[in-house]
Amino acid sequence: MNKSELIEIAAKEADISKAAAERALSAMIGAVVKTVSKGDTVALIGFGTFKSAKRAARTGKNPKTGAAIKIPATTVPKFSAGATFKAAVAGKKAAKKK
Repeated sequence: MNKSELIEIAAKEADISKAAAERALSAMIGAVVKTVSKGDTVALIGFGTFKSAKRAARTGKNPKTGAAIKIPATTVPKFSAGATFKAAVAGKKAAKKK
Protein backbone atom coordinates (compact mmCIF):
# COMPACT_ATOMS: atom_id res chain seq x y z
CA MET A 1 0.00 0.00 0.00
CA ASN A 2 1.31 3.44 -0.85
CA LYS A 3 0.41 6.88 0.51
CA SER A 4 -2.39 7.56 -2.00
CA GLU A 5 -4.02 4.19 -1.26
CA LEU A 6 -3.79 4.88 2.48
CA ILE A 7 -5.40 8.31 1.96
CA GLU A 8 -8.22 6.72 -0.04
CA ILE A 9 -8.94 4.17 2.70
CA ALA A 10 -8.73 6.78 5.48
CA ALA A 11 -11.14 9.06 3.60
CA LYS A 12 -13.62 6.23 3.14
CA GLU A 13 -13.36 4.95 6.74
CA ALA A 14 -13.61 8.44 8.31
CA ASP A 15 -16.25 9.60 5.80
CA ILE A 16 -14.21 12.66 4.83
CA SER A 17 -12.88 13.98 1.54
CA LYS A 18 -9.62 12.67 0.12
CA ALA A 19 -8.16 16.18 0.40
CA ALA A 20 -8.97 16.32 4.11
CA ALA A 21 -7.55 12.83 4.64
CA GLU A 22 -4.36 13.83 2.78
CA ARG A 23 -3.95 16.95 4.94
CA ALA A 24 -4.52 14.93 8.12
CA LEU A 25 -2.03 12.23 7.11
CA SER A 26 0.58 14.78 6.04
CA ALA A 27 0.14 16.67 9.32
CA MET A 28 0.51 13.46 11.33
CA ILE A 29 3.63 12.37 9.46
CA GLY A 30 5.09 15.86 9.79
CA ALA A 31 4.43 15.90 13.54
CA VAL A 32 6.08 12.49 14.00
CA VAL A 33 9.13 13.50 11.94
CA LYS A 34 9.52 16.82 13.77
CA THR A 35 9.15 15.24 17.21
CA VAL A 36 11.52 12.33 16.57
CA SER A 37 14.10 14.58 14.91
CA LYS A 38 14.20 16.65 18.12
CA GLY A 39 15.02 13.46 20.05
CA ASP A 40 11.58 12.97 21.60
CA THR A 41 9.42 9.85 21.38
CA VAL A 42 5.97 9.42 19.81
CA ALA A 43 4.02 6.57 21.42
CA LEU A 44 0.74 5.44 19.85
CA ILE A 45 -0.61 2.89 22.32
CA GLY A 46 -1.44 -0.38 20.57
CA PHE A 47 0.25 0.69 17.32
CA GLY A 48 3.85 1.41 18.22
CA THR A 49 6.54 3.85 19.22
CA PHE A 50 8.65 6.11 17.02
CA LYS A 51 11.98 7.26 18.48
CA SER A 52 15.51 8.14 17.52
CA ALA A 53 18.48 5.90 18.25
CA LYS A 54 22.17 6.60 18.15
CA ARG A 55 24.27 4.31 15.97
CA ALA A 56 27.93 4.10 16.99
CA ALA A 57 30.81 4.60 14.57
CA ARG A 58 32.06 1.34 13.13
CA THR A 59 34.34 -0.16 10.53
CA GLY A 60 32.70 -1.50 7.39
CA LYS A 61 33.89 -3.19 4.24
CA ASN A 62 33.65 -1.94 0.66
CA PRO A 63 31.85 -4.84 -1.07
CA LYS A 64 33.58 -4.15 -4.38
CA THR A 65 37.20 -3.85 -3.24
CA GLY A 66 37.10 -5.44 0.22
CA ALA A 67 38.86 -2.39 1.66
CA ALA A 68 38.00 -1.35 5.21
CA ILE A 69 36.07 1.92 5.48
CA LYS A 70 35.08 3.99 8.50
CA ILE A 71 31.34 4.51 8.95
CA PRO A 72 30.66 7.57 11.13
CA ALA A 73 28.29 7.64 14.11
CA THR A 74 24.77 8.78 13.26
CA THR A 75 21.27 9.09 14.63
CA VAL A 76 18.58 7.01 12.94
CA PRO A 77 14.79 6.73 13.32
CA LYS A 78 13.48 3.59 15.00
CA PHE A 79 9.99 2.07 15.17
CA SER A 80 8.90 -0.54 17.71
CA ALA A 81 5.54 -2.20 17.03
CA GLY A 82 2.99 -2.30 19.85
CA ALA A 83 1.47 -5.48 21.26
CA THR A 84 -1.89 -5.00 19.53
CA PHE A 85 -0.21 -4.39 16.16
CA LYS A 86 2.08 -7.42 16.58
CA ALA A 87 -0.87 -9.62 17.53
CA ALA A 88 -2.92 -8.44 14.53
CA VAL A 89 -0.07 -9.22 12.14
CA ALA A 90 0.40 -12.64 13.75
CA GLY A 91 -3.35 -13.33 13.45
CA LYS A 92 -3.90 -13.52 17.20
CA LYS A 93 -5.84 -11.51 19.73
CA ALA A 94 -3.76 -9.21 21.92
CA ALA A 95 -3.31 -10.42 25.49
CA LYS A 96 -5.11 -8.24 28.00
CA LYS A 97 -3.15 -6.74 30.87
CA LYS A 98 -4.06 -7.94 34.36
